[in-house]
Amino acid sequence: MKDVPATIRRMAHDRDFRVTLRIGRSGLSDAMYDELDAQLTSRKVVKIKINKGLTDEREERRQIFDEIAERTGSVLVDARGNVAIYWRK
Repeated sequence: MKDVPATIRRMAHDRDFRVTLRIGRSGLSDAMYDELDAQLTSRKVVKIKINKGLTDEREERRQIFDEIAERTGSVLVDARGNVAIYWRK
């Protein structure tokens, strides 16, 4: 979690901050990336959730979260369980 400003961290960890994108059966589709890109353009922080059926392995989830960050040019602020928070400068 490289050089993420404190204000962004506070926003990301706010209890009222809700999931704005869910990754379901279709997985990492182009439509999902397009939606995430649009959300990252219109808001500072985006919270996504991977449905449990996609993967149960912690390492696989981490790889998915890293791949999403790389492909969208965003920073993975935090990842816990099936939820990840992204921010783009």
